[in-house]
Amino acid sequence: MANQTTEVLVGGAVLAVAAGFFIYAAQVTGAGPAGGAVGYTASFTSVEGVSVGTDVRLGGVKVGTVTGLSLNPETFRADTSFTVDDSLRLPEDTAILISSEGLLGGSFVEILPGGSPLNLEPGAEVEDTQSAVSLINLLLKFVAGGDNAES
Repeated sequence: MANQTTEVLVGGAVLAVAAGFFIYAAQVTGAGPAGGAVGYTASFTSVEGVSVGTDVRLGGVKVGTVTGLSLNPETFRADTSFTVDDSLRLPEDTAILISSEGLLGGSFVEILPGGSPLNLEPGAEVEDTQSAVSLINLLLKFVAGGDNAES
């Protein structure tokens, strides 16, 4: 009988540790129940390296997530929708850009708040955008530019 009690207690402890791990993982990855979030949109010429679920950061801190990407057939631009924590009020002159974590790192959407006293309405489009820059294209331009500069 004592052997069964020990097995039940160990099993319960294992389940408690597993549940704690899943709760911790959900909080760290932002996959847990969302607090309030406000949606916005932006249009880019290139969203290379960005996908649904990509972080939206402000000052290096994750404040939201990319929730949708689609190609606008009229403008040939990538329309992006994203959410931001509802405690943040983005000024009207806020800029959105796609940044890279480094040479081998991934991309993320960065918010650069402006100084306007007026705020964007929820669901509004951020007009000031800067698209992703391809490292390979930059290197090709640099190499090609070096040859042209000597002529």
